[in-house]
Parts: sequence; C-alpha cells; structure tokens
Amino acid sequence: MSSDVTADVVVVGAGIVGCAIARALAGTHLTVTLVEARDDVGDGTSKANTALLHTGFDATPDTLESRLVARGYDLLGAYAEQTGIPVERTGAMLVAWTEEEADALPGLMVKAERNGYRDCGLVQTEEIYRRVPDLGPGALAGLTVPGESIICTWTTNLALATDAVARGAILLRGARVTGATVGPEHTTLHTTRGDVRGRWVINAAGLGADLLDAEFGHQRFTVTPRRGELLVFDKLARPMVPVIVLAVPSSRGKGVLVSPTIYGNVMVGPTSENLTDRTATGTSESGFEFLVSKGRALMPALFDEEITATYAGLRAASDHDDYLIDVDAAARYLLVGGIRSTGLTSGMAVAEYVTGLLAEAGVDVTERDGLPPPPRMPNIGEVGVRPYQDAERVADDPEYGRIVCFCERVSAGEIRDAFASPIPPADLDGLRRRTRVMNGRCQGFYCGAHTAQLLAAGTAR
Repeated sequence: MSSDVTADVVVVGAGIVGCAIARALAGTHLTVTLVEARDDVGDGTSKANTALLHTGFDATPDTLESRLVARGYDLLGAYAEQTGIPVERTGAMLVAWTEEEADALPGLMVKAERNGYRDCGLVQTEEIYRRVPDLGPGALAGLTVPGESIICTWTTNLALATDAVARGAILLRGARVTGATVGPEHTTLHTTRGDVRGRWVINAAGLGADLLDAEFGHQRFTVTPRRGELLVFDKLARPMVPVIVLAVPSSRGKGVLVSPTIYGNVMVGPTSENLTDRTATGTSESGFEFLVSKGRALMPALFDEEITATYAGLRAASDHDDYLIDVDAAARYLLVGGIRSTGLTSGMAVAEYVTGLLAEAGVDVTERDGLPPPPRMPNIGEVGVRPYQDAERVADDPEYGRIVCFCERVSAGEIRDAFASPIPPADLDGLRRRTRVMNGRCQGFYCGAHTAQLLAAGTAR
C-alpha cells in the first residue's frame, strides 16, 4: 500500500477522539489520512465503555479534562441531534449509603458548580426511593445530576468517521503502526499495510499512544491498560432503572454504577483492574463475582432478573492526572494522550482544541466552504423509531420488515444498508455495532449462522 503521496496530516487511531480530529481537520484545506490498527473504526477502547454523555460535574476543576468534557458535552449533544446518534436524557443520581458519603455530597455539588454545572440538587431518602423504588435498603441521601445522559458510543464513533471520510479524509484500516522515521519535510509511518507519509502526525493511538510517542523521542508518560468489566441485564429489567445510579466517589475511585442503556438493557459496572496486557479484553470470574456482590447491595431485585451478557473494555490510564495534549512543532507532531473514558464526551472538544494548537503552530486550519452535511445515522437505539416499527418504510421496502435477529428486532434491510455504507463492517463484531444483530439475550445462538452468511455475502461484494 506504500504511496508517494504525502498527506498534510496523518491521524493515528480511529477511536472517537481520532475520528473527531480527522473530521475537524478534513473540514479545512488540509489533506488528512486516518490510520487504524484494527479492521474497523471504534474497535478499541471506544467500543466498550459505560456509554455516558457526561456533564463533567465530577471532573477535577481547572484541568484541561474538565474544560474539554464540559465543552464536548454541548458539542456532542448538538451533533447527536444533527446526525441521529441515539441519546436519552435520563439524568443521574449519586446515592450515599454511609454517613461519610452523605457528608461528601454538598462538596460534590460545590465541585460541580466550579466545573460550570449548576443543576445538581441534594435530595433526602424519601425522594431517592420515589425516583428509584427498587434500590436496596439503607440509602441516606442523594445528589441529582439531571443533565447526565446515555448515548450510543458505537454510532458516535461511526458518525464521526463517516463525516471525516465524506469531507475527504482517507481511512486506512488494518494498518498497525510499527515504527516511524522522522524526516526534515515529513514523517514516514511504517505500518502493516505499508508506509504512510505525513507532514504532521497526530497521535490519538489510545492504548498504544506512549509507544508511538517514543518513536518521536519522548519518554513522558506510560499507558496502563485498565480493564473494566460490566454485566448486562435483560430488557425486562429496564423499568427498574429509570436513571443512572452512581456511587459517591472516594479515594478508591468512582465505584460501581447501575445504568440503563440506549438499547433498552440495564448495565452494572465497571470493575477497575490495572493490567500489563494491552489486549486482555476477556472477562474474569473474579470480576463477575465482584460486580454481583456490589450490584446486589445496590439493587437486590435487579439480580432476580437475567444477566444476558458480560463484556470488558480497556481504558488507556496514564501516570498523569490530566489529559496530555502537547505539540512538538519541530517534529510536526502532536500528542493526544491519557484521554481515558471521558473521551466519548470530550472527543469533539479535543478536536477543536487540537485544531487551535495547530493554528498556533502556523498551520492554516481555516474551514473551507461547501462542506457536505453531517451524515444521518441509522437509529439502533430504543429512544426513536426503529425500521421494523415504521409501517411506511416497510411498505416501501419490505426488507425492513424481514427480521433477521428477533432478540434485537434487526431487519435484513438494516444489514444490507450497513454493507452499502461508506464504512462497511469487516467482521461480525463490526456488523453488530452497526445494527445490534447478535446483541440480544441469545447472543447470536439463533441468528448467528444466518448473520455469518450475510456477512460473507456482504464482504464479497
């Protein structure tokens, strides 16, 4: 795949942050190449998180992270409306179970106000149980955060990538960077698909960001893969969890949450376990036992319902307390590291910030005229009308009424559209993230073979 073409900017990493940066820069007169190690966008850290659109109420005040999460909340909220990314404005409640936690709530409200969020409210026991009747006994006090929301992280990532490509960015999947040669005019990235050249390189490589940073002569941070395991409950449990239920943060972390999902399920987690293996996304017996123990204490009745899935994601934890975004102008290199799970919310704001840093370094980032409109994404959330529910759409095209996955009500028309999209899936997992096929309680037991046939036919085109 090696080419003599030199892009103005090469962005490494097609997670949410990398795709947001590529989208922003592809809207200028710069030529942009987006390089992803895996076979699909959003197949790393971005695919397996708690999928919350954060207000930033609990961020550390006066940090870059707090600023960008607050800004990203507004940017992504508006972009979701434009593109159809599913969002549910459920609100959240922090629940105090001890006197120590109850005493901490007023300070958390002050912290939220320092972060520019002023809608929190203190509530007493009676109000907690009025809002969440199925909580376990013993709640003492609560703090409401009405702006916290749930969002589809899969669609967010895909929308940003699709937008970047529509604006002219070149997407290279399956191109893992193995080294870099920094020259006087450009940098050559050596990848598993050949060499890629760029006048500027932006490192948004997530779990591999420190390794790429070292290729540019830096030893300023270390990424630690932090595994977070989660439990997913059947949709019948959803009425029990009308809001996101958060633990009161402590020195040990943010604790375990109980949250509805955009797909109609309930989620409990995550764990927090530092590892050395940057590929260890398997779940563990100890993680399952931990979540059952913590979750049962929070909401005992929930555990009378069925757990239909477990999954784990790796967050790119670093030895810095804040985002690490820095420019090496001499090497024409920009690091975007240590973003952690808040990158879902802050990604578009990070892109805006990075664009500003490039402007300060003398790069012309003026937005060009005639940009294509943002893509309109397929709805895979329960908050809107799904294709099989749209009688007019089914009448026009019966494939939207032909169900392939009965657990998730995924139609043959949606699967067909996924393969015809600008960034089609490369495997079953990618198809699942675009349509929800095989994502239900049977986990593909009934539809898996048929879906595999559709994948083979779709990728053969």
